[in-house]
Amino acid sequence: MLEQLIQFDQNLFFTINHGLSNSFFDWLMPALRNRFFWTPLYLFIIIFFIRNYGKQGWIMILFLILTFGLTDFFSSSILKPSVQRLRPCNDPEIKSSVKNLIDCGSGYSFPSSHASNHFGLAVFLIVMFYRKWKLILPIGLFWAASISFAQVYVGVHYPIDILVGAMLGGMIGFIMGTILLVNKRFRVWNPGN
Repeated sequence: MLEQLIQFDQNLFFTINHGLSNSFFDWLMPALRNRFFWTPLYLFIIIFFIRNYGKQGWIMILFLILTFGLTDFFSSSILKPSVQRLRPCNDPEIKSSVKNLIDCGSGYSFPSSHASNHFGLAVFLIVMFYRKWKLILPIGLFWAASISFAQVYVGVHYPIDILVGAMLGGMIGFIMGTILLVNKRFRVWNPGN
């Protein structure tokens, strides 16, 4: 069963890494997964929180940072060293067939920290703002999914790495957002503006 799952994962990986290959994605996907590409968005979120919510905004920023820290800690420091799955671009059995668009790195593959971090942030924001802005649900999930998909496309993660990273991040983001919303200051949270 495990062997069949691994084979399915590799086949799906090559479907994305090779089968969807095109010059536009070859340009876009490395950019999507680059942390500097999203710096303007992160700065906007910080400024938006502070400007519109004052002290509550600072608390949301703290919880956003804690969410990121927890998702990164669990994915990078707990699960990756425990599982020790090689990245596709480092796996001696398939690496010669991988279309690698970025530096592979030496870390392990399972789960994807990019997926856990971004789904954690997205779900946290969804929990906080969904009552007021319903569109944050599809936008947040699309944002996190596009960054995660890029990890497979550029050759550094398998699809199951992404799926588990997304589930881990989503769970942590949901818990952190819920903790904040049940806090006395946020019980009557009205995210207006």
